Amino acid sequence: MTSAAERAPGPVTADDVDLAVRLSVAALRDAPDGGWDAPAGTLSWTCWQTAEHLADDLFAYALQLGPRAPSLTTIVPASWHRVTPDGPASTIFVDRGEGGAGLLQVLEACGALLTSMVRTTSPGLRSHHVFGAADPAGFGAMGVVETLVHTHDIATGLGIPFEPPADLCARTLHRLFPDAPADAEPWPALLWSTGRAALPGRERLTSWRWYGEPRG
Repeated sequence: MTSAAERAPGPVTADDVDLAVRLSVAALRDAPDGGWDAPAGTLSWTCWQTAEHLADDLFAYALQLGPRAPSLTTIVPASWHRVTPDGPASTIFVDRGEGGAGLLQVLEACGALLTSMVRTTSPGLRSHHVFGAADPAGFGAMGVVETLVHTHDIATGLGIPFEPPADLCARTLHRLFPDAPADAEPWPALLWSTGRAALPGRERLTSWRWYGEPRG
């Protein structure tokens, strides 16, 4: 049987990053400003903190692709800090006075940075990530995963439906999760692979990782 990770072989592209971010922004655009302080799904962060974290992920992945000769052992040393003790450590934060519209504008802008870097960086470049030194397609796939699963977290907290296209999920699984379940559709398989959900016959994961190194 063909696994969920093998249904759409080939690289994740800049267009996939752009699509994931556009889907996220579209799904969250009508969220009430008063809902952003709700917990994001099963995370300990609020929906607002999770959206800031997502924007920060996209920014950080773009940053890793910026140097002409990136390090293979350390990240680009931007400064991180926490606004609240229980919140994520980030470089990117958004003025709460700007409301949800401002938050999504920052998310969209950080997504555009990663999209541009994936589109324009040499495919032969490699840069550090804790889950394996990755090429631009790998960082693009990481950005897609972060966008889809964190939008799922936020949408769950806000009571908003969100289900991305199966082919987008399948390309991402193929790039980063070689052991994705063989008997699940791509979106449920991605949620299972990232510890968000159980599957029939498979308990929810309590720890997980992806593989950033280019395959093959």
